[in-house]
Amino acid sequence: MKKAMTQAAQTGAAQAKKLVEDGTAQARVAVEKTMETANKTAGDMMKAAEEAAEFSRGNMEALTKASQLYVTGVQDLSRQTMAMFQALSEHAIEGVKALSTMKSMKDATDFQASFTKTAFERAMNDTTKISEAAMKLAETSIEPISARMTLAMEKMAKPLAA
Repeated sequence: MKKAMTQAAQTGAAQAKKLVEDGTAQARVAVEKTMETANKTAGDMMKAAEEAAEFSRGNMEALTKASQLYVTGVQDLSRQTMAMFQALSEHAIEGVKALSTMKSMKDATDFQASFTKTAFERAMNDTTKISEAAMKLAETSIEPISARMTLAMEKMAKPLAA
């Protein structure tokens, strides 16, 4: 009986040791998996933060570029407008000078009609050019922001498609 008790004690001790070893191994595997998951999650979060920072930087660059294009375009439009007004003023001065040399009322009336028609056509032509330049400026200056919006929509759609 002593032998049976010793053997039972040894068997129980061996089973307890195996149970502890198995439990420890299972706990180690669970901790390792948890650590892997935590490390992967932390890495993914860091990557997402870096991507967000990079995207924000790109947004600021696009806004800066759009602002530069707009300011440069407005300066150009201002120059064109000033040139138009200067040309109209010069045309008006030439008209007044020419009108003062007219010898008859009929010549003056004919000249005035022709002068007015030319001035109106010129003003309409110049105004059309400035309007077209303003539209082109609007399209050009908004392009960097539109490109960023397109990129943002693509990035937002990408996770949905995945």
